[in-house]
Amino acid sequence: MVTRYDRLKEIQRLDPERDFLEIYRLTVTYEFPWDVTRALELALYRTYAVPSIGRLLDETAELTERSQKRYDDTALLLDTVVEHGFDTDEGRTAVRRINQMHRSYDISNDDMRYVLCTFVVTPKRWLDDFGWRRLCCHELAAFAAYYRTLGARMGIKDIPQVYEDFERTLDAYEYRHFGWDEGARRVSDATLALMASWYPAPLAPVVRGASLALLDDSLLKAFRYCRPGPVARGVTRGVLRTRARAVRLLPPRRKPHYARQNPEIKGYPGGYEIAGLGTYPTPGVRGCPVPGHRPAQTPAD
Repeated sequence: MVTRYDRLKEIQRLDPERDFLEIYRLTVTYEFPWDVTRALELALYRTYAVPSIGRLLDETAELTERSQKRYDDTALLLDTVVEHGFDTDEGRTAVRRINQMHRSYDISNDDMRYVLCTFVVTPKRWLDDFGWRRLCCHELAAFAAYYRTLGARMGIKDIPQVYEDFERTLDAYEYRHFGWDEGARRVSDATLALMASWYPAPLAPVVRGASLALLDDSLLKAFRYCRPGPVARGVTRGVLRTRARAVRLLPPRRKPHYARQNPEIKGYPGGYEIAGLGTYPTPGVRGCPVPGHRPAQTPAD
């Protein structure tokens, strides 16, 4: 019989540099699947507040006109690597698709590195506030090693090495670059509308209000949203912390839960092929591909 903290003890027996994939998989699919999903949603959302990122996402229209598909494809591609690993056919196909899409646009290494940092830092901060426990040092080291590996396979340069470096890089980049952009605000509004659409229509204003209540002041300022009042913030955070206390009392999960099992993934009721996920940018349309770059024309490219 597995007790609530047995899996943490298992994680602490592993080497976070050698066994980072196993630790990451145990953490995100057994210990915190719901929380990490929410944290990664917030991680990607944060990136819109960097005008060069938010503006590009608006120009592609993927998040404003095809929000659900973009959400599904991003979650499924990232999740494929978690489930199958980096050195499997599935994992390599997923990373190849991610790279094919990114290299069709003029994205700076600094922006790519910043996005990578959000995947490491935001889950830790979310779990500090709303998790049934905090991440241990083995998990933080494994998160850093996992995303160092993913970043290297995406061709990102000057990747931070340890968690503290990821955190410093993220905070410094946001301090220098967060700012207003009209296109980024459209992407933000579309994302909030997408999240609200997952619930019955009468709850949509509540979901939007709760989402805004979870944003820090730097994000609210960048998107020019009114700051939610203390009651809205207190209730939202109180509900999440009450959930955390309840989860702590539950028996541990017996089976892994992957993102493909989330009810928010709605676009592939009949299944999907990894090589068919994502977009295939059209030359000259909405800012892509970059001049001199070859468009990703087929899944096998």
